[in-house]
Amino acid sequence: MANEETGAAATDAKEAEQMFKIQRVYLKDASFESPMTPHVFIKQSQWQPQVALNLHTETAKFDDDLYEAILTVTVTVKNGDETVYLTEVKQAGLFLIKGIPEERMGPLLGSFCPTQLFPFAREEIYSLVQKGGFPQLPLEPVNFDALYAQHLQQQRETEAGSEKTTH
Repeated sequence: MANEETGAAATDAKEAEQMFKIQRVYLKDASFESPMTPHVFIKQSQWQPQVALNLHTETAKFDDDLYEAILTVTVTVKNGDETVYLTEVKQAGLFLIKGIPEERMGPLLGSFCPTQLFPFAREEIYSLVQKGGFPQLPLEPVNFDALYAQHLQQQRETEAGSEKTTH
């Protein structure tokens, strides 16, 4: 009984040492290009936009427990073959992460942090598109857990393929 209590106390102490805090969320870079203006507004062609969304994440470690996560969201909108506009936002955040086991750091930095940053990036893209004179562009929520799992699967397949070619 005493060993069970000691084990539970040790687990509680370890969990108490774990910390995740958002230190700061900031816009690292933003751009908006509309190569077809003003012709796109003058031409009264039918507006049937094709929207392409591209997401990219990267992380860097600073000091002992401070991490920067950057979510890059690129949206390209075409009408037919013409690029009407392209906007890109790099939304970043500083996160204090302490006492988290190494095996949980990948999902935390690759999924949870981008999930926290996406609403800020979505709002900035919405604003840039509106200021560019175009109709609203509401971006749907993104399942970063699924994207991270897909990334890990692709990584495993790439590693398995490279092992086959070296044998």
